[in-house]
Amino acid sequence: MTTTTEQTQDYIKEHPDIKSCLKKGIINYSSLARLISKEINIDKKTSKEAILIAARRFREKLKKDFSYEQEIRKLLAQSELEIKNKIVVFILNKSVNFDSMQELHNIIQKEYGVFYFIEGSDIYTLITQEKYALQVEKKFSNKVLQKNKDLALINFKSSKEIEKTRGVISYLTSLFNENGVNILELLSCWTDTLFVISSKDVNKALNFLKF
Repeated sequence: MTTTTEQTQDYIKEHPDIKSCLKKGIINYSSLARLISKEINIDKKTSKEAILIAARRFREKLKKDFSYEQEIRKLLAQSELEIKNKIVVFILNKSVNFDSMQELHNIIQKEYGVFYFIEGSDIYTLITQEKYALQVEKKFSNKVLQKNKDLALINFKSSKEIEKTRGVISYLTSLFNENGVNILELLSCWTDTLFVISSKDVNKALNFLKF
């Protein structure tokens, strides 16, 4: 059986917005205790007090993570931010012909275009530019399960230190979440961290991605 402290910490961990406010010290503990007690169906006064104490102690634990956050922000401040508009994402059936895919890759590569091909458990995901969409549809017309357009690709080009800096991806995704920007695709290639979002969210993303 889990303790009140464990239930409180689990609740906070499962709610990034609350966790962020707690870390920054901008939350009302009494209100938080009432909310958590209601959510996890605890009515006893002593249990509510235990929730409040657990939240305060968890805040102290989160404060220790602040130094890591500073390291992350320093790394990101030194990273190069690259944005490409007019991106399209294709979800493809796994029966695609790889020779045709290689031909497409060669064409796009010669023009220094965007080409990311990712294998999932049941499908393939192809990320490229809208100017190549017709070629994709022509080569794989009966293999396209879904097409998402009007997208943008944000790429953080970081130093090799990203390998030793924990929490970078988690920190970045939390920023997108806190600012109401949905991530359609997320991928990483050594020092590159890439996010595919809606084109309409680019300006908003540029504001919260300043480090």
